[in-house]
Amino acid sequence: METEDINDSSVTEKTIQTLTYHPNANNVSVLPWDRFSQWVYCICVVTFDLELGQAMEMIYPAHVKLTEKEKSSICYMAFPDSNSGCMGNTQFHFRMRQCPARKPNISAHEEYNKHCLVPLQIDFSHFFGFVYFRQVKDKTIPRGYFQKSMVLLTKLPLIALFTEVLGRIAPSFFSAGEPSIESACHDIDQWPSPVPGVPLSLPLMGNVLQIHIPSRLDNSITSPEEAFQEQTPITFYEKINIPSNPEIDVFRCFLPILSHIQLLWELVITSEPIIVMAGSPNITCDMVQALICMIWPLRYCCDYRPFFTIHDSEFKEYTTKVQAPPPVILGVTNPFFAKTLQHWPHIIRIGDLQNLDGPAKQKIKRGGNIKALDSKPGLYTRYKPFLNKDKDILKKIVKIGMQEDKFHESQNAILRHFLLELTQSFIIPLERYMASLMPLQKNISPHKDTPIPRPFNPDDFLKSIEHSGPQLTSGIKGNWSGLYRHFAFIGGFSEVPILQDGMT
Repeated sequence: METEDINDSSVTEKTIQTLTYHPNANNVSVLPWDRFSQWVYCICVVTFDLELGQAMEMIYPAHVKLTEKEKSSICYMAFPDSNSGCMGNTQFHFRMRQCPARKPNISAHEEYNKHCLVPLQIDFSHFFGFVYFRQVKDKTIPRGYFQKSMVLLTKLPLIALFTEVLGRIAPSFFSAGEPSIESACHDIDQWPSPVPGVPLSLPLMGNVLQIHIPSRLDNSITSPEEAFQEQTPITFYEKINIPSNPEIDVFRCFLPILSHIQLLWELVITSEPIIVMAGSPNITCDMVQALICMIWPLRYCCDYRPFFTIHDSEFKEYTTKVQAPPPVILGVTNPFFAKTLQHWPHIIRIGDLQNLDGPAKQKIKRGGNIKALDSKPGLYTRYKPFLNKDKDILKKIVKIGMQEDKFHESQNAILRHFLLELTQSFIIPLERYMASLMPLQKNISPHKDTPIPRPFNPDDFLKSIEHSGPQLTSGIKGNWSGLYRHFAFIGGFSEVPILQDGMT
């Protein structure tokens, strides 16, 4: 198709964005790699060197700059940090701090942040790294194993999209070499800008990935299928739908500790320090993402690391015993952490998720038994929940599992809905109180100075929930006031504007 074919006045700007072709192909202001940089920062290849250990083999495009500290971090996180073996192909992702001296943000990312849902906003101080690690036996290599990783670095927190992208580029690279990376990067450089609220078609290696990044104006859309009901992208290739809303299978992740789902929600909403221990990084990544998605559509405002190693630049900061653990969620695989982080207040130990048939009925393990942490899955905490457990939700999930053949999707939907209602019940009183602080409409005039909202007073807010608290929207009983006080104690009220934004 030539570009002239779409020069029709009836074709809207929204439709043009769905084309698989470069929307600004004739725009001289769009330079090579401009579009690429809006989606991907770079692609790295990390290999194992007998003398150096993990070493950076290639960075593409070649003009992209990484500091030595960033290169070192990428190399260490490109390989599983565990004794599990991880034979064959393993995909996972990590989150790392970028060096502060980096050049200013690109305008496309700032526009993206203005329009996307708050949990999907770019955090300009961090990179996401998506890893495709291959380890196979090879007698021609002195160590007897071929070990190499491809890492895709980006600032966009679109987990499903980049997992799929790397899952298509990496196998081609391992079979055909560097030209496959060049070809894939050329495809990415033809992609339209990452515009929220618009169906996007992204050509990649003979296929087209279709995504819809939720915007603040269409946050009722819950699946990519809904986003494509009104318009069908113009394409002649196989189409693959990739979700951009929280796509983690929360039911599968929480199945081993499902009976503690409300306690976990309290830990996340109040930014408690949490460690996730597992034998493989793909398991820790899924669990950490599932935890931060528990409070969707709010953004988890503290630090989180889906995969964290002993070589991380923040290792000393996060493992010191001199002060209390910081508000962060860490996913770790190295058994060394079982002893190093035994002082952390909340530890989730996950076994093999593939061997689970139903919700596990496990008791909370009070305290830090080192031997138990090394082997037994479960939740280790001394935290006492403020809210009473909703036993009906567990009964409902178990009942559906007994009645339906495809129970997994239904259970996942029920669990998501339960967590969403819980989060909304927590936030609505905050929003209601914030609205009461705003100036009255009659006091707003272009001829007067802008009225200043009254300051947020935690004590006044806590009094207000006695008559207009979560009890109006939630059937869950318990000490809601105590939960809000704990939320305030850890600094939650300082994030009220962000939390309020997250519900719009």
